[in-house]
Amino acid sequence: MQAADIGVVFDQDLTGKTHSDLARWKKGGLDVQVFSVYCDGALKKAYAYANREMDSLDAVLARNPGKIVKVASYAELMKAVKQHKIAAMFGVEGGHMIENNLNKLQALYNRGARYLTLTHNVSPNWATSAADETNPNPVIGNGLNAEGKKGLTAFGKQVVEKMNQLGMLVDVSHVGDQTFWDVIHLTTKPIIASHSSVYSLVPHRRNLKDEQIKAIAKNGGVIQVNFNPGFIDSSFDRKEAVFLKEHKAESDSLLKSGMDEWYMMTYLYKKYATEAEAIRPPLSMLIDHIDYIVKLVGVDYAGLGSDFDGINLTPQQLNDVTAYPFITKALVERGYRKKDIDKILGGNFLRVLKANEAD
Repeated sequence: MQAADIGVVFDQDLTGKTHSDLARWKKGGLDVQVFSVYCDGALKKAYAYANREMDSLDAVLARNPGKIVKVASYAELMKAVKQHKIAAMFGVEGGHMIENNLNKLQALYNRGARYLTLTHNVSPNWATSAADETNPNPVIGNGLNAEGKKGLTAFGKQVVEKMNQLGMLVDVSHVGDQTFWDVIHLTTKPIIASHSSVYSLVPHRRNLKDEQIKAIAKNGGVIQVNFNPGFIDSSFDRKEAVFLKEHKAESDSLLKSGMDEWYMMTYLYKKYATEAEAIRPPLSMLIDHIDYIVKLVGVDYAGLGSDFDGINLTPQQLNDVTAYPFITKALVERGYRKKDIDKILGGNFLRVLKANEAD
């Protein structure tokens, strides 16, 4: 929730400041919004910060009961949609926020969190992230967990088992390969990759390899493609590097002043909007990732995981949440039928949510 970091609330008009706000969700035809409870993996008192973010959204809900309502189950979600309200659901992005405590996992679930991304980029000591497993200079020792290996520790396995018991979706976006396979071999419920794309098209550490995509399909889960340009366009990193080289003196100065790298990039993209526009990938590249998953394993396993307000540049046409109809139009033009488009636009996620609730 970048909104918490920049001090805005979603029932204001945030056009030009964020990708999302309450009025624009309705304008974009959105029925359900899963809010990412997020903080940096190095932040101390991460659990308390997660709760403050939840408090912030709860305050928005309390002010707008006729427009948006928090839901914690498939039945509650469908009821909200039938009432023409936006169904709001929490997901926690980063296992570090449970602070190695299953009671805190339970408490976040009790507050409405319905998925947990096991790692963010910085690994908790019980699971290794994609960043740490692939980084020659990892944040944790040698990219290993507290047991001196990659993947889940004994406690990490307890986390997955507890989530299965609760009906809380296990999210494998951001996790390393070994953590992924440990999850697949352990979980008794369908999993999600909340915001990952296809490695075969763009070999980024955050994307899923073909065998991982097949494993998620076999598990009955869903892969929700990420709109991040670096995940969907194999030439983007090179283009971004050229952009940064052009503005190196300014970017170095901003970083030296203490500005976070993410916000530095956001600032530069807005300041040099014409140059930024030139390196945005076309919408067709995002659809290519959906196509790839569908052709590999079938339409039942593809979805959307925009990462809006978590990325600082988006594909062309997808300027904010009002642009979702462009995706629908692009899928129609690719020959997708209505029932299959409905699955991609959220039906597959709802299936997995419901399956996790089953005993």
